[in-house]
Amino acid sequence: MKKALVITLSAIAGVMVLLFAFNRLKSDSNKKVYFWRTSPVEKGDINVVVTATGTLAADTTIQVGTEVTGLLLKQFVDFNSVVTKGEVIALIDTSLLYPSMVDAMAQWEKAVAQRDEYLRELNRAKIMLDNKVIAQQDYDIALTSYQTEQALVKQLKADYERALVNLRYATIRSPVNGIVISRNYDVGIMVIASFSTPTLFTIANDLTKMQVQANVDEADIGNVAVGQPADFTVDAFPDTAFRGTVTQVRRNPVPIQNVVNYVAIIETPNPGLKLLPGLTANININVQTHSNVLKVPANALSFTPPAEYLNSAAQIPDSIKRKIELERSKIANKMILSNAELAATYIWVQKGNEIYPVLVVKGITDGIFTEIRGEIKEGDRAVTGINSTAAAQTTQDEGQKSPFMPKFPTHSNK
Repeated sequence: MKKALVITLSAIAGVMVLLFAFNRLKSDSNKKVYFWRTSPVEKGDINVVVTATGTLAADTTIQVGTEVTGLLLKQFVDFNSVVTKGEVIALIDTSLLYPSMVDAMAQWEKAVAQRDEYLRELNRAKIMLDNKVIAQQDYDIALTSYQTEQALVKQLKADYERALVNLRYATIRSPVNGIVISRNYDVGIMVIASFSTPTLFTIANDLTKMQVQANVDEADIGNVAVGQPADFTVDAFPDTAFRGTVTQVRRNPVPIQNVVNYVAIIETPNPGLKLLPGLTANININVQTHSNVLKVPANALSFTPPAEYLNSAAQIPDSIKRKIELERSKIANKMILSNAELAATYIWVQKGNEIYPVLVVKGITDGIFTEIRGEIKEGDRAVTGINSTAAAQTTQDEGQKSPFMPKFPTHSNK
């Protein structure tokens, strides 16, 4: 009796085990298989750079003009001429300026002679007034005539000195030592000095020191500071990289095609005089560098597995699932995240056929790679996306497929 009961119970238990195994096999056959796209966690350097374009210019540029109107009579320098301070570089015709100076001098000398005559008359009037020969009124008239003429002498002297200065202005001299990089007028042209001074020459004080005037986008200007190194290239020497230093960040906004830019000045040495004024420079300003850090592709930080996978993944604790869903909901609803929420995030790491979330703290990024810190090591496979999905049953029936059909890998790329 007991033996029959044991046999019956054993049979029932066996049937239950078979039913459980059958249901589990059926469930597994309907489960989706994910083929993850991964990238290894690496160690290396991350350089954060701000890109910009700009124009090269001499460190100090002087515009030489004229303050008098006249015919450009002579030029003693041309493009690329080396000049010294005080050297005569051009002459303006003095056919009208010299007679004006002579006329002003004659008017001044005439007024001086008249003033001296009035002074003698004033002295005689003083003697006669003391001897009571003339009235006080007559003396006052003589004094007023002398004072008036004295003021006229000062006025005419100023006119003479002004004419003399204008005559001197007809001789154009270099104000600095340097190189002529621009000549804007030819001999025989009438130069008219009115409200603005016409520029005859542009002189670069020292071409061994150049500066790049970089136009930095308003979205990047907050990362640029004085003292940061910068690398740039020019089309004239595409295989040569030049190095400079940010020396000034100007606060004046410069709209370019409806985009606000700010000018950053980058000083660079030019001992070989290879760099020329006006060249267009493509600039990388090195904002920040972290060396020998763990880094992953930037899109690994934005990847989250499908909700279907999260719901069926038994290896992921429910608490982490809730955090991930909450973070996904905030991003979807465009909610403002705190600094701590922006810095901390999950990276999905593949182990076997499954993936697991690892909490990391984000560091700097160059747009391609992002620095990370956390319980993660070099060589781990960070998930960046999904290559494809398939039902498990299709992989089991792979032998029944046409040999000409492409086959998907059963594990991630390594």
